[in-house]
Amino acid sequence: MLKRLQYLGKRILVFIPLFIGVMFAAFVLIRMLPGDPAHVLAGNYAYEETIQALTEKMGLDKPILEQFVIYVKNVLSGDLGHSYFTNSEILDDLLKRFPATFELITLSIMLALALGLVLGMFSAMRPQGVASRISRVYGMLAGSFADFWLALIFIYIFFVTLKIAPAPIGRLDVIMTPPKRITGMYIADSLLTGNWECFASAARHLALPVVTLGVINGAAIMKMTNSTMTEVLDSDFINHARIMGLSRTKIRSYALKNSLSAVLMVIGNIYSYLLGGAVLIESVFAWGGLGQYVTQALSNKDYSAIQGFILVATLFSMVLYLVLDLIQMAIDPRIKY
Repeated sequence: MLKRLQYLGKRILVFIPLFIGVMFAAFVLIRMLPGDPAHVLAGNYAYEETIQALTEKMGLDKPILEQFVIYVKNVLSGDLGHSYFTNSEILDDLLKRFPATFELITLSIMLALALGLVLGMFSAMRPQGVASRISRVYGMLAGSFADFWLALIFIYIFFVTLKIAPAPIGRLDVIMTPPKRITGMYIADSLLTGNWECFASAARHLALPVVTLGVINGAAIMKMTNSTMTEVLDSDFINHARIMGLSRTKIRSYALKNSLSAVLMVIGNIYSYLLGGAVLIESVFAWGGLGQYVTQALSNKDYSAIQGFILVATLFSMVLYLVLDLIQMAIDPRIKY
């Protein structure tokens, strides 16, 4: 336990300069984007005096290092800035939209993990079996389809043609009132408050976007599982286990456990990418999550909103990889703290 705490302490100490470095890089690079946020906010026909006044109000007339110092002080006090386009605090916007994206990508990763592990494991155990043939076709098709294109196909089949899926208009039916906010995730909040009608509506609206992202991203997990398990199954210790007469189930569990380290890294990459990478799916289903938010911020040159999203994404990725490292250490004793 002491070693784990020491490891956590070291990682947190590393987080601090890394977080500041990402913050500074994002701060500088964002200001190198073409376009002037004051000009965008004022409009194409605004007077130069109006644009200058907005520039001073937004603090963009100061040297960039001075702007960064002011921004860091504000962030340390919990102030991520104010959006002149949504007319609200950036922190409030992010807290409102983060649960929608987190709920979507978490359920999608769970589905992708189930698909990838099952197909990858059975195709590795039986290279000439049915599962292996299915996995090859699935991997080829999932790698060929764009997620938004697959989403549109699903909408046409299940909503337009079969009429068994709800309209892609957000997270709930139009007439449905959201559950009492506890986590911001409608599935969790509906369960916690016992609002079963809202739970059913949220689950129906989640089905197509979750299946879309799960199917697309499950292929990468399947390929890594298949590759690593095939290598492990050919190793000396597995051959020794076969000679000793261990059951197929026991051998499969040993092989899967030794393959999980590489699979976890793939999961981490997909999970952190989807935080902002699910923007097209969010747009197709009018989801209202972080992906749509940062896209609108980029269009409007909303510096504070873009910086706020980068901070959230960076923190999310850091925590995610820390958790994955701890899981790896728990399942693989060869990894030292």
